[in-house]
Amino acid sequence: MESDIHESGEDYIEAILMLHKEKGSEPRSVDVAKKLGVSKPSVSRAMGILVERGYLHINDNGTLLLTEKGRARATEVYERHVLLTRFLMKIAGVGEEQAAINACKIEHDIDDDIKNGIRRWMEENA
Repeated sequence: MESDIHESGEDYIEAILMLHKEKGSEPRSVDVAKKLGVSKPSVSRAMGILVERGYLHINDNGTLLLTEKGRARATEVYERHVLLTRFLMKIAGVGEEQAAINACKIEHDIDDDIKNGIRRWMEENA
């Protein structure tokens, strides 16, 4: 999958989307740093790149707002994460936390054919 956003960028926009869902409001950089366990300067650099590439807008009050492009990509990554977490729990018999940690490691590397195959398998074996 050719992209102008790297795995770490996907992690950042996914975290922004998840924080928005959790808080019900737009997060700030400090919230993203806390969620991902990274430094504030790392988040600042990443946010600048995401703004430059059209995935994110930073409001005057410092809140992070995903653009339409950013929300679409973050939703795609989040859906892969949820699907892989459920899949790993089912096939490996592990708990949600362990499955989620491993889903994070592979969610960026699977292509649509694999994702769709897993989704079909999950539907057939629900």
